[in-house]
Amino acid sequence: MTTAVSGSTGTAASSSGSSLPSVQDQTNRFLTLLVTQLQNQDPLNPMDNAAITSQMAQLSTVTGIQQLNTTLSNMSASQAYQTAGLIGHTAVAPGSVIGLAADTNAKSGFSGAGGFKLPTAADNVVVKVVDSTGATVKTINMGSQDAGVGLFAWDGTTDAGGVAAAGTYKFVVDATASGNSVSPVALTAGNVNSVLLNGATPTLNISGLGNVPVSSVLEVL
Repeated sequence: MTTAVSGSTGTAASSSGSSLPSVQDQTNRFLTLLVTQLQNQDPLNPMDNAAITSQMAQLSTVTGIQQLNTTLSNMSASQAYQTAGLIGHTAVAPGSVIGLAADTNAKSGFSGAGGFKLPTAADNVVVKVVDSTGATVKTINMGSQDAGVGLFAWDGTTDAGGVAAAGTYKFVVDATASGNSVSPVALTAGNVNSVLLNGATPTLNISGLGNVPVSSVLEVL
C-alpha cells in the first residue's frame, strides 16, 4: 500500500512539472480569453480598457525578457567558441612563473618571457629570476617604464655567467618612482593549450598557470 501511494505521488509531480505553460502558451491563452470576454461582454457594462491595457503590457514585458535572455545566451555561446581561436597563442595573465625552454633562435639555446603591470610610471624596474630555493639566478634591469603592461625576455643566462637549466622558475619585480616603491603586478606569459567551455565564462588552460578565466587575461600575443 505504501509503495502504491509513493508511486502515485511521483507520477503526479512529474505530470505537474511537465505541464508548466511556456510564455507563448500563456500569451495564447490570454488572447483567447480576451477575445471571448470581448465577444460576451455586457454592452451596457463593457470591460475596463485600462485593465486590459495593463495586462497586455505585463505580458509583453515577460515576453521581452524571455527573448532578451535567449539573445544573451546565444551571444555567450558564440563568444565562447570564438575564444577557442586563442589556442596556440601566448596569453599574459597575473602570475610570477617563468618557464625556460629550449630555443634554437636564442644565442644561449634557451629563452623565457614574463611581464609586469605598473599602476604608475617607474624610474627603475628590476626583475629578479629565482630558483626553487629562492636564490637569485638572473637580474634583468628594465630601466624606466611607463604605466601599464611591460614584457621582458630571459635568454637563460645567469648572473654568474653560465646558462640555467631548462625548467620552471619564479620572478620578482621591484619598481621605484622618485625614490618611492611602486607595487607592480607580476604577469606570466604562457602558451594557451586548450579552452574550457563548461562554465559561464570560458577558461583558458595556460602553460605555467593552469586554468585561468579569460576575463583575467590582460594580453594575447
